[in-house]
Amino acid sequence: MLNGIHFLLTYTCLFECDHCFLYSGPRADGVFTREHMENILADAAGMNGIEWIFFEGGEPFLYHPLLMDGIQSAASKGFQTGIVTNAYWATSEDDAALWLKPLRDLKLSTLVVSDDTYHFGNEKDPITPATHAAAAAEKLGIPVSSICIEAPVTDKDMGTDEKGEPVTGGGPKFKGRAAEKLTAGLSRVNCASCKACHHEELEHPKRVHIDPFGNVHACQGLIIGNTLDMPLSEIMSVYSVTSHPIIGPLVTGGPMLLAEMYKVKTEETYVDECHMCYEVRRALIDRFPRYLGPRQVYGLD
Repeated sequence: MLNGIHFLLTYTCLFECDHCFLYSGPRADGVFTREHMENILADAAGMNGIEWIFFEGGEPFLYHPLLMDGIQSAASKGFQTGIVTNAYWATSEDDAALWLKPLRDLKLSTLVVSDDTYHFGNEKDPITPATHAAAAAEKLGIPVSSICIEAPVTDKDMGTDEKGEPVTGGGPKFKGRAAEKLTAGLSRVNCASCKACHHEELEHPKRVHIDPFGNVHACQGLIIGNTLDMPLSEIMSVYSVTSHPIIGPLVTGGPMLLAEMYKVKTEETYVDECHMCYEVRRALIDRFPRYLGPRQVYGLD
């Protein structure tokens, strides 16, 4: 059952991080309107199971009034609220507090800051904007955590978890810009072994991302409906894995089956299943524009 909605408030970002699976950057288009956002929140208030509303991007603080309005509206409807940000605005701890005090007053449930070399480079000074934001949040009593994406490793033999799946070490997922920028020199697996999706619960999504164009993403770039055409509650009520031309094959046999079904020419090896899935979907985007997009998420104009 769906329990979380993540608003991609905008695709625009000040940064163009190599690991970004949305291809966000200064030239990326798209921002929510207040009416569109409020319609989704009002619909969500009548759905069973939804607990969390997150606002992210891109960089949501670039549209600060809209972000504040969204947090206020979501909280007033009884949802827990969260923000994911690169904290570019936290030029000092005092300045960070100025931005965060109004969010404390709105009972923001959690602040998640990105704090890694992809966002701030190999700075000699260990104090980053994310550090300032986290310190200010803690003093204000706002629960805060950080996302630190590690550089991909060349040796993928890092052991397995209790399910027998490879341990990734907190590195990037190889989709979006990461598929272009970060795969060189990494160990690879044969495409024939890419027979499952290990990252998303595609059969029974617990969260979805909704972008400014209305696209409802089960995984970034993998669309199950559009909120400008149909309310989210209806989208989820009619959602069927078996009738989805992309998700159906992925659930049954992973990216390998998806490629075989639509006769997509593949490489012999990929870094992992996520990498292969992204590349196969990218090859199919013109054939399935209703289910794959927007094009900028695939690095296409």
